[in-house]
Amino acid sequence: MDLSNIQRKIYTIRGHKVMLDFDLAETYGIETKYLKRAVRHNIKRFEGEDFMFETTREELSRCKICTLNKGRGSNIKYLPFAFTELGVAMLSSVLNSETAIDINRKIMRAFVVLRQYALGYAELNQKLENFMVETNMQFSEVYQTLIELAEQKKELNKPRNSIGFKTQNN
Repeated sequence: MDLSNIQRKIYTIRGHKVMLDFDLAETYGIETKYLKRAVRHNIKRFEGEDFMFETTREELSRCKICTLNKGRGSNIKYLPFAFTELGVAMLSSVLNSETAIDINRKIMRAFVVLRQYALGYAELNQKLENFMVETNMQFSEVYQTLIELAEQKKELNKPRNSIGFKTQNN
């Protein structure tokens, strides 16, 4: 299982980056019911939405998970558990095998790559915003200068009172 395959199985649900129980079970090479059973036997380890939560049908449809292969989605009998990065890390203490440990390392790396990508995106976005603010300030200064020059030109083009001796014809 390579990093890109794992990254494709990471979804955003309720504002968390998560992996679903059936994807984790497939990755670990076990049946989903055994993964869920192990979690339920150790449920205290997964308390709190920052570790794991049960998804809703609406969340599944919004995440386009229903389009996955093997008939998953709207035909799911039991709603899947969604494991955050912390929950996936906790799974390594529940699923105690060499395969589970190896897969967990790969999954943790995938989460780290996604976090680094998100941080890089946020940094780039901040730089772009700073550039836009600076550019807007410069354009504002140029615009203000153009307005002042236009006002000066209006003053220069105003009709002036003539100087000197005036005759009746003037």
